[in-house]
Amino acid sequence: MSTTVAITAQDINKLRQATGAGMMDCRKALTETGGDFEAAIDWLRKQGQKVAAKRSDREAKEGVIIAATSSDNKIGYVVCISCETDFVSKNADFVAFAQSIADAAVANDCKTAEELNEASVGGAKVADLINDKLAAIGEKIGIAKYERAEAPYLASYIHGAYRMGVLVALSSEAVEAGKDVAMQIAAMNPLAVDADSIPAETIERERAIVMETMKADPKMAGKPEEMVAKIAEGKLNAFFKENTLLAQPFVKDGGKSVAEYLKSVSADLKVLSFVRVALG
Repeated sequence: MSTTVAITAQDINKLRQATGAGMMDCRKALTETGGDFEAAIDWLRKQGQKVAAKRSDREAKEGVIIAATSSDNKIGYVVCISCETDFVSKNADFVAFAQSIADAAVANDCKTAEELNEASVGGAKVADLINDKLAAIGEKIGIAKYERAEAPYLASYIHGAYRMGVLVALSSEAVEAGKDVAMQIAAMNPLAVDADSIPAETIERERAIVMETMKADPKMAGKPEEMVAKIAEGKLNAFFKENTLLAQPFVKDGGKSVAEYLKSVSADLKVLSFVRVALG
């Protein structure tokens, strides 16, 4: 049922950029869902649209993302220092500024962004340095995203000219495997480590989309419920293969899954968790 809402050109363009769907389809999706962005994505998918993004993981429009670990690789940090334009984010001085803040996070083992703002760099608080930089460049900047993780071994990876940062928590030290898996996460954007790690509400949301899509498919008309349910579960399994790290084909060797790659490195090597922070 459609809802009367004021849909702006900016709203439509945002959905179009996120999904790749046509302008009129994006307008209708937003209208049908009362302007709810995530619901509009689902609406497009239920209509059979080939949506480029199932979810939004954009943390800031522009900025610099630094991923780093402690010297013993047992603690990892991702810091996103946001700004308004790529002119600033690509500036070497701004990258160095972001790196100095990430270094402060590591040196002080900051647990939260609030702790990082209070940390010191060269005798000055990070929060004060951010305000000084804001005044100097004339753009709004700040700590847009902050992540910290602990594990027996953490690998860090920065991708795409500081536009994405990845941390991978492993059960034991594996330098090359850690880098490979981090690159996999950057490239393939999994939702979770495995199917058991995906929230139940996400699974139910996907199942609902699959079922509604199948109901709208003329080829499914008159099929026994048992057959429809079996096909639906097959589609759900395909969703898990595409969106869970261990089930994904390994980017360096499509003939094996990430789980099989890890086993080839060490039978006991496991991915415990990961963090992926990306700019829009």
